[in-house]
Amino acid sequence: MPKRADLRKIMVIGSGPIVIGQAAEFDYAGTQACRALKEEGMEVVLVNSNPATIMTDANIADRVYVEPLLPEYLEEIIAKERPDGLLATLGGQVGLNLAVKLSERGTLEKYNVELLGTSLEAIKKAEDRELFKQTMQEINQPIPVSDIVETVEAAREFARKVGYPLIIRPAYTLGGTGGGIVNSEEELDEVVNRGLTHSMISQVLIERSVAGWKEVEYEVIRDAANNCIVVCNMENIDPVGVHTGDSIVVAPSQTLTDHEYQMLRSASLSIIRKLGVEGGCNVQFALDTKSTDYIVIEVNPRVSRSSALASKATGYPIAKVATKIAIGYRLDEIQNTVTGKTKACFEPAIDYVVLKFPRWPFDKFVGADRELSTQMKATGEVMAIDRTFEAALLKAVRSLEIKAHRLQLPAIAALTDELVLERLSRTDDERLFVVAEALRRGIDPAEISRITTIDPFFIDKIQRIVAMELRVVNEPMTPQLMRAAKRCGLADRTIAELTLTPESEVRSRRKRWNIIPCYKMVDTCAAEFEAVTPYYYSTYAQEDEVQVTNRRKVLVLGSGPIRIGQGIEFDYCSVHSVWALREMGIESIIINNNPETVSTDFDTSDRLYFEPLTMEDVMNVIEKEMPEGVIVQFGGQTAINLAGPLSRAGVQIMGSSLESIDTAEDREKFDAFLESLYIPRPKGASVTDAGAAIAAANRIGYPVVVRPSYVLGGRAMEIVYNEGDLRYYLTHAVQASPDRPVLVDRYMQGTEVEVDAVSDGNDVLIPGIMEHIERAGVHSGDSIAVYPPITLSEEIRNTVVDYTVRMARALKVKGIINVQYVVHENKLYVIEVNPRSSRTVPFLSKVTKVPMINLATRAAMGQSLASLGYSTGLLDPVDYTAVKAPVFSFAKITQVDIALGPEMKSTGEVIGIDYHFERALYKAIIASGIQIPDEGAILLTIADKDKQEALEIARGYAELGYPLVATEGTAKMFSDAGLKVESVRKVSEGSPHILDLIKSGVIRMVISTLTTGKLPEADGFKIRRSTVEHAIPCLTSLDTAKAVLDVLTVTRRRRLIYSMAMQDYAGNNRPVRELN
Repeated sequence: MPKRADLRKIMVIGSGPIVIGQAAEFDYAGTQACRALKEEGMEVVLVNSNPATIMTDANIADRVYVEPLLPEYLEEIIAKERPDGLLATLGGQVGLNLAVKLSERGTLEKYNVELLGTSLEAIKKAEDRELFKQTMQEINQPIPVSDIVETVEAAREFARKVGYPLIIRPAYTLGGTGGGIVNSEEELDEVVNRGLTHSMISQVLIERSVAGWKEVEYEVIRDAANNCIVVCNMENIDPVGVHTGDSIVVAPSQTLTDHEYQMLRSASLSIIRKLGVEGGCNVQFALDTKSTDYIVIEVNPRVSRSSALASKATGYPIAKVATKIAIGYRLDEIQNTVTGKTKACFEPAIDYVVLKFPRWPFDKFVGADRELSTQMKATGEVMAIDRTFEAALLKAVRSLEIKAHRLQLPAIAALTDELVLERLSRTDDERLFVVAEALRRGIDPAEISRITTIDPFFIDKIQRIVAMELRVVNEPMTPQLMRAAKRCGLADRTIAELTLTPESEVRSRRKRWNIIPCYKMVDTCAAEFEAVTPYYYSTYAQEDEVQVTNRRKVLVLGSGPIRIGQGIEFDYCSVHSVWALREMGIESIIINNNPETVSTDFDTSDRLYFEPLTMEDVMNVIEKEMPEGVIVQFGGQTAINLAGPLSRAGVQIMGSSLESIDTAEDREKFDAFLESLYIPRPKGASVTDAGAAIAAANRIGYPVVVRPSYVLGGRAMEIVYNEGDLRYYLTHAVQASPDRPVLVDRYMQGTEVEVDAVSDGNDVLIPGIMEHIERAGVHSGDSIAVYPPITLSEEIRNTVVDYTVRMARALKVKGIINVQYVVHENKLYVIEVNPRSSRTVPFLSKVTKVPMINLATRAAMGQSLASLGYSTGLLDPVDYTAVKAPVFSFAKITQVDIALGPEMKSTGEVIGIDYHFERALYKAIIASGIQIPDEGAILLTIADKDKQEALEIARGYAELGYPLVATEGTAKMFSDAGLKVESVRKVSEGSPHILDLIKSGVIRMVISTLTTGKLPEADGFKIRRSTVEHAIPCLTSLDTAKAVLDVLTVTRRRRLIYSMAMQDYAGNNRPVRELN
């Protein structure tokens, strides 16, 4: 059946901010969907609250609403836009849940909007645990012994019948939020309680655990005529019990027999047919290899993280095909865009090995619980492709950017044999490194397989890597050994380390012997048909499939896996840079290894290389393609870190020079640079040992900010108020040394101001200035940012422009520069300068309507801003307000303090736009997931240094009718000041204490500022964690508490639900305020 003629306008729901469990894969899927609909001549209305995505660019859909993803806002937009259909299956779990809510509210019926693709009935059958169970029983698909419970008592009753261990899975949640494996009644109570809180319908599935069985996934697509194909099947190296998002996954499956493969393939096709899913669907199985018994774990009736992986692994554009099915096409009517010849009903074939390796945030959250279970903890992932499992695995390890270039970590190499054996039984993020170490120690592979329940096949593959390392150490290096080592995936750096020779020597010897990688294509059909838009991976084989052109070309470095501090914003910048090069008629080549992104989509650049972002891998591509130069300024710190080595290797860095990058990143050069310009910065020092740090802090005066130099996302950064805390920091967080200096700076409490500017080396355009609501000291990525600024004086604004322009010119920036300032006692100081794109660029580009990355790319390629119609100075501000708010994933990561500080903790962001500041702020706060209660008590636990300031905020909440609760000291001070406050016991003072009141729902919001006790045994830490487990808002900055109070004051007075498309906000033709 061809495209439906009755559909003219379609609304697409995005997935909102990036959180653990829902990363950039939905930006890529949603972008592909919007483009597929526009290709068919449809009018597209997009709703998404995430400013950091390509998807929310004004040119992706006809009408883009960057509004909170809440039913009441969507209803308002539906009433305004009157779409014919709603596409919700490309917005992840958020999109699905909203579709269900809109249907239940009667919105879809009221405005006659049809849910496209997968029907509501199919969504409910897959997502509602009771209906899912019934459906599977109807088609004789085995599921584990289970029960649906809505109370803790019912869960206990089931446990008494079945026994432990049990798996808890909340309904309608994402990334296993609130779930887990439990082994005792105490654990059962805790996890079921948490699961019921996080489930949209307060329902959890409790089932007998089959942890230890093999986990296998099938990615399936079906159309309305009941045609189905399997796009890809994948095998988790980790057995059942580890969330698939935290598992190392290989495609195609490596260890299934043909009988097992066909059995699960048939099962997945009969499941998708029974559910009636139209579009993409992911089916997860647990397989008992001893008996070929299997059970269906779960079904996702939507495009998922696994479909992003399956799509990039095979080259089959799942999101695009699912979208075309939703508007009426059959699989045999949809062209496969990659081959340009075959139809979408043609099952992909893979003649290589694809490996996905998760990227966890434990480098940021050092104290976090690293145990992997059914609740996902990874923030992102990398994908590697090669001809062998061993080579793909080592590529993936290099791509992770965890300072490892092989399966070895210094901390694990230092363990005793007994500890290595003990670590094998721990399921954590370093497990594969422990397996490799155990093999190096001669521990029996069969024993390793028994302890870890990892298939002997994978242990054998790791054994081969270890054996190859031994050969490199023990045998003389010959061309045959070098070729064998490279085919096994060993990096030049690994060979250099093992043979005690410089890496440069290994590389030159390898090239002398003509051992160089060749590049193979990903074409969906194992070369059965010629492909038109392939992408490439490197391997050490005979035949090279890349056809190099002699056109003018530039290489853009991507930003690798998504992690805290380096998110999807940098992918946004890479993609826009590639598009700008295309506009200029220059061939664009991109290197990246993140399967979740738009940059690794098959048609984003002229050529895509799926490779690790290491010096060796990047140089291999450069020597193959011979580009004019490389753009490093859009790939975050990942790409910036390669600028020096590439430049030294004779590669042209386009745009800002290596000197300007180094001046901004090297502490002493930066200080001298600012002094030469007479621009002030907080007093500070760079120190190389603990004694010098203490002396510097005494000289500068407490409080001080301490951090290692050369960091991204404020890693290991802290504000220290006295010498005792500084000593603790220097022993526990960072060891200062001559090659790893620590920076000690005066901490200035004041308003933080941020600027992104575009410079061509002469003219410097400042599209806008942002002001942070939280004062300096909270990492800029975790602050609420407001554009245009509200409290800055004209004088300060002019100074911001003056300093920014002078620094950009002096650094000879060609491209983007990001500057962070603090206003302290009405004077402006520079905190830091980054001659690269920052995480605020997408936000600022969207709200000022200045194509910043396009201009920056052109400037890097030598065009002047004047020739593009821009001049030096600050653009006049727009007449609306945009507020960017951070989003956190604390529910997924336990044992982490949620208090905000100079170390970044947020995983994503949302935006609120309106003509009224308070309304924009309200939108941003509710879009970020803070559910402000209408009633219930507010608990205040305030550090002594903040009590005076907190008093006025507390009074404001009391005037709105909220009862106040506080611990003894705070309660007494507030009572003395005339406030009615109920005193409550601390945890250490016995029940009923604070945590009891949080558990019972008496306390509905917490304002808790940080005392020095950050350790898990401290009261403040326990309170803040408890708010996460019970899903109530906890504000750890008084500035945020004040902003929420302002919002509440306004919400009581006027209607707040008002939405407008980005295209309707005025802007873009504003004059630049010239500099004198």
